[in-house]
Amino acid sequence: MWIQIRPGSDEPIYQQVIEQISKAIARGDLVSGDKLPAVRKLASELVINPNTVARAYSQLEQGGLVVTKTGSGTFVSDPKLRQTDAADINALTVRMDTLITRGLNLGIEPRELTDLFDKRLAKFTKTSDKRMEEK
Repeated sequence: MWIQIRPGSDEPIYQQVIEQISKAIARGDLVSGDKLPAVRKLASELVINPNTVARAYSQLEQGGLVVTKTGSGTFVSDPKLRQTDAADINALTVRMDTLITRGLNLGIEPRELTDLFDKRLAKFTKTSDKRMEEK
């Protein structure tokens, strides 16, 4: 399984699962309609409590990234059907402002910050573009 748990981390295990599945969706490693492993199966593979996986899946569903179909499993949701909430965009903007402030305080020039952002974004979009070409 592609999820790696860091047992000594300060970050809760369910949050680690959420983060890694979210990143896989953002990169295009998981696309609309892909089925996630069953709660018990993933818990067994990661050697964690099934309630931890269930909590992660529940929060991913609340965030609109996945949808659970009773009796069928949990699937990556269609991006076209995801709600874009003004509050989510505002929260993203606040995080970006924090990162920009931190970068400028470290002495990084604005152009360097833009280049750094573009490089990080390219890591996600290139992976996503490759995955879409394969389908």
